[in-house]
Amino acid sequence: MDRTNHTYSDVWDLDVFFQGGSESREFRKHLDTLEKKKNDFAENALAFHPPQSAKDADLVWKLIEEAKEVMLYLRQAGAFVSCLEAQNMNDRKADSLRGEVTSLSADFSSTFTKFQQQLSDCTEEIWNELLQHDHLSEIRFVLNEWRQKAKDKLSSAEESLIQALAVDGYHGWGQMYDTIVGAMEIEHDGKKLSVGQANNLLSSPDTNTRQKVFEKLEKAWEQNEELFARTLNHLGGFRLNVYKKRGWDELMKEPLEYNRMKQETLDAMWGAISKHKQPFVQYLERKADLIGKERLDWYDLDAPVAESTSTMPYDEGAKFILKQFSRFGSEMAQFAQKAFENQWIEAEDRAGKRPGGFCTSFPLSDQSRIFMTYSGSMSNVSTLAHELGHAFHSYALKPMHTLNRNYAMNVAETASTFAEMIVADAAVKEAETKEEKIALVEDKLQRSVAFFMNIHARYLFERRFYEERKKGIVSADKLNELMVDAQREAFSDSLGEVHPRFWASKLHFYITGVPFYNFPYTFGYLFSLSIYAKALESNESYEEKYMALLRDTAVMNVEELAMKHLGEDITEEAFWEKGIKLCIADVEEFLELTE
Repeated sequence: MDRTNHTYSDVWDLDVFFQGGSESREFRKHLDTLEKKKNDFAENALAFHPPQSAKDADLVWKLIEEAKEVMLYLRQAGAFVSCLEAQNMNDRKADSLRGEVTSLSADFSSTFTKFQQQLSDCTEEIWNELLQHDHLSEIRFVLNEWRQKAKDKLSSAEESLIQALAVDGYHGWGQMYDTIVGAMEIEHDGKKLSVGQANNLLSSPDTNTRQKVFEKLEKAWEQNEELFARTLNHLGGFRLNVYKKRGWDELMKEPLEYNRMKQETLDAMWGAISKHKQPFVQYLERKADLIGKERLDWYDLDAPVAESTSTMPYDEGAKFILKQFSRFGSEMAQFAQKAFENQWIEAEDRAGKRPGGFCTSFPLSDQSRIFMTYSGSMSNVSTLAHELGHAFHSYALKPMHTLNRNYAMNVAETASTFAEMIVADAAVKEAETKEEKIALVEDKLQRSVAFFMNIHARYLFERRFYEERKKGIVSADKLNELMVDAQREAFSDSLGEVHPRFWASKLHFYITGVPFYNFPYTFGYLFSLSIYAKALESNESYEEKYMALLRDTAVMNVEELAMKHLGEDITEEAFWEKGIKLCIADVEEFLELTE
């Protein structure tokens, strides 16, 4: 592609980290240094015993700083390999490097777990004295979290064994999924497309194109469904067995603790959504009418309803985002400008790339990288803003200690969705024609339906899958049945044809790092709506307050975060209803525009 007319490159620069891609000698040196740091920490940590008095605080801090170094090197390595795998799914050397990084990570986790358990194995009195130490008091929240988790887990020897077996077991199955999907190709109009490219065609204005591509995708998932079913069963089985050994009865214990939230908060969120689905059903019914169908099928959900749907080349999309970010705050705009100018973004529409999008952080370089496939739709512009929001979150946390930057997925999705909202709202306001306005309002509504219905279906499916998995292996047919039931319920039976093999097609079900990779998206969406509403109400720049909230995302649970920065009790449905009402207002505008 000729890029001489481009202001911004749509291909990222990874050489600034390690030259030479998966064959990089610099990266090999990085891995060697990482291994040495890991081994040095292991030697010192294994000689560590439970603190006997507050005098041990300096030694504790020294070991924490050593562990921090290993974490930074691991994250840098993991981010680089993720980028290599995503930009070229046929990069076999990257697959090999992934195995190496996973193994190093498992080794470190094993030693780190032992250190955490030794550190936690002291009296309450000594623990409280340790937390008075100048440096340790700064990471008090994280240390208390470690202590609680150590109490909840098995002995350090047993936890080390689990982590060692997980490399070729648990994580191995997750990598198997990526390998299978990477080899899949969809033929359309004489071209071979990756899964990601084929998925982009599901937003085509042509019904026949959408239907044909959906059927080809569904057939491809069906051809491999036994492999996917086996993979999902082994992932679920491994997780359930670990829970059982630890004596954890509650399936949601790990995902809720990971997201630093209470079950009451999750129940309040889904409860509020379930009570207010009717307006979104009305939207889906109107959309069906507009595209000449009695009921929408799954492949119609992303179909455009307006004939003159705007498209933006990559440069124009970048400039639009920069313009809207600058209206919110100078730091956000300057940060995004830097990302575009310094080639932090891989957006080229080409074959061989991984489907989907992500943002990953390179902590040793104080940079992020964003991955997506940009084909010019306004939805692509929103996705780009979304990923820039993730990167800005990492930027906002730069002043914090490394251990105080580990925010959970639900609040991670808050920053990204907030950035997306700024751009989506601006696009609607700047629409020049009625057709354009309809298209842009509908783009916002597609996201509301995704968060309130599609992700609700994923959550319902996953909970029911685990209940079935407790009884034994769940067949592919049963998985299809569970998915259909979940989609019918979550969409209030408003769709015609649904997507039975969605469980096979969605990468999120196969991610080993985080269980229940679904509800945090909906949390982030609604939570960010409340922050956005506060920003709109503010008579002065809200950017400083927003960044203060982001800096607290890794040092308190979400209930405390909401109370401190928003003055809201998020265990009550009333909080979630405020955000839902903003989305219902979009439905009302859409219905009015399309009368």
